[in-house]
Amino acid sequence: MLQNGSSTRETAAAPTKAARGAIAHVIGAGIAGTWQALALAKAGRRVTVFERGDVSMTQATSHFAGGMLAPWCEGESSEPVITRLGARSLDLWREELPDTPFNGSLVVAHPRDRADFERFARLSGGHKRLSGREIAKLEPILEGRFQDALFFKDEGHVEPRRVLPKLRARLEALGIEIRFHNEHEIGDANHLVVDCRGIAARDVAPDLRGVKGEMIIVETDEIALSRPVRLLHPRWPLYIIPREDNIFMIGATSIESEDRGVSVRSALELLSAAYAVHPAFGEARIVEIGAGLRPAFPDNLPRIDIKGQTITVNGLYRHGFLLAPALAELTAAYVQRGEVDNQVMRCL
Repeated sequence: MLQNGSSTRETAAAPTKAARGAIAHVIGAGIAGTWQALALAKAGRRVTVFERGDVSMTQATSHFAGGMLAPWCEGESSEPVITRLGARSLDLWREELPDTPFNGSLVVAHPRDRADFERFARLSGGHKRLSGREIAKLEPILEGRFQDALFFKDEGHVEPRRVLPKLRARLEALGIEIRFHNEHEIGDANHLVVDCRGIAARDVAPDLRGVKGEMIIVETDEIALSRPVRLLHPRWPLYIIPREDNIFMIGATSIESEDRGVSVRSALELLSAAYAVHPAFGEARIVEIGAGLRPAFPDNLPRIDIKGQTITVNGLYRHGFLLAPALAELTAAYVQRGEVDNQVMRCL
């Protein structure tokens, strides 16, 4: 088994000859599986994607995701490997979908949470401190609302329910078939299988757990934001993410529970946070309330497990859209050249 060492990259024997046209099956059409299929197809594999759900993907974790591409913000509470892989993913998003918004992200706090704000500033990197006047230049709707903010100018965001169809269109353009309503047995395949089933993969990764993330989607034409805004909270940072057509996502809690319901307390806290950012959210129309289960290992770090012809990619936790491109690139590098990133990959 490869463990963390002084070097991030090592070389191992690739699972099969990396011949163009060799078969690869990807299980799961969420954000992880979609990027894995894309990277393998570009590496010359003949890829088929198997998805047990339907094309709407309403039961997938990706359906309830925020889609923030914020590696430096995440550095406040995550291991350095998350920032490293996340920063690489930003480049891959730009390459694949050049219209991805990279307007940065803002972190703000009310005076009573000043200590949390300073702690966030100390533990995260890649930001500039803005005055109240500078905040108003970036987001006029926030004028006079906060005395200062942290601006992470290189970060971005995507709208998961719009970007996944775009990525699927890229797969189809590459000749990749996506078979919905199709369960794929892992078995002893004589070709490459990449398992991206998320929480459903506990048959091969029993230490996986589901971490619930609750969110609320609202609609209002009284608010205009160009970038995600995180409001620091005594228990967790809450964020507001702008989407198209006057839509905003408010999220997300992080609860050690596999119940998919949304509690009254969580709904009140999410809505109160939005109101605290700007009172106009009090008149917004609630469009949807929902929760998704993020697959996580005990250390909350992603893992690529390699066992013969089967590669399991899982444990993306709350970093799915941030990490999926970089993890797919690592899998393709292993399949093509036997490269192993020993902070993420394990040969079993």
